[in-house]
Amino acid sequence: MEPWNSTLGSGFLLMGILKDSGSPVLLCATFSALYLLALTSNGLLLLVITKDVRLHVPMYLFLGQLSLMDLLFTSVVTPKALVDFLRGETTISFEGCALQMFLTLTLGGAEDLLLAFMAYDKYVAICHPLNYMVLMNLRVCWLMVATSWTLASLSALGYTLYTMHYPFCMSRKIRHLLCEIPPVLKLACADTSRYELMVYVMGVTLLIPPFVAVLTSYTLILFTVLHMSSNEGRQKALVTCSSHLTVVSMFYGAATFMYILPNFLHSPKQDNIISVFYTIITPALNPLIYSLRNREVMGALRRLLGK
Repeated sequence: MEPWNSTLGSGFLLMGILKDSGSPVLLCATFSALYLLALTSNGLLLLVITKDVRLHVPMYLFLGQLSLMDLLFTSVVTPKALVDFLRGETTISFEGCALQMFLTLTLGGAEDLLLAFMAYDKYVAICHPLNYMVLMNLRVCWLMVATSWTLASLSALGYTLYTMHYPFCMSRKIRHLLCEIPPVLKLACADTSRYELMVYVMGVTLLIPPFVAVLTSYTLILFTVLHMSSNEGRQKALVTCSSHLTVVSMFYGAATFMYILPNFLHSPKQDNIISVFYTIITPALNPLIYSLRNREVMGALRRLLGK
């Protein structure tokens, strides 16, 4: 197939999940409702954490950053997908595709690292409570947040520039909800096997260490909790950790499926379903998982709404 010139502005066609579904209108309405839920719940959580001084502690600093990442992640993908479906147009420019890829990789990578830092925060709070304010002071927390954003954005920039430097074939149909590396590389008119192997190796490198850090933190937390004499303290620790573990499972499960499993183990249709899960469903559920079982957050929300 002949390559096409990306400078001509013809761009790509995002063949997402909506048109190929059996009930596109119902699915569009569901996505719209989930996006509104994500905007509302993450926005409220950010507002509560910002306004209430009682929540100006490391745990809620991380939680606020997670809400910000989820809010931005779903906003990079969902509005365009919905507008494209309603307009009957699926085009995205070459530059728009590159920008979307950069932003999603940045936000996904930052969340990957942030979840590991959140697990470490819980480990210190439960296993070393007397040293908590020394080990997890605000300076350390902001350094962790800055590290998450910086490393993720640098990695995303490198991936995006190298992925988009390939010549692309005349078939411009990306069979995916958004511009991600695996589906975009399928359109390249060049041998991408070495780069795909590098993406796989780097995916394992970037995902596995934070995941191992999370598992290690929670293994140590579990041993500490089981030896607690107070039933109330044990229950509070388990409730707090179960919320984080639920979010971790959803994030790493989807990321592993998309970037670590070999291509022959998943199809474009499965990739589309997984992409909906981590771009639309997870950002809507995360703030509910964290806030509904958290007395401090619910109390701060009632105080804010009661003003």
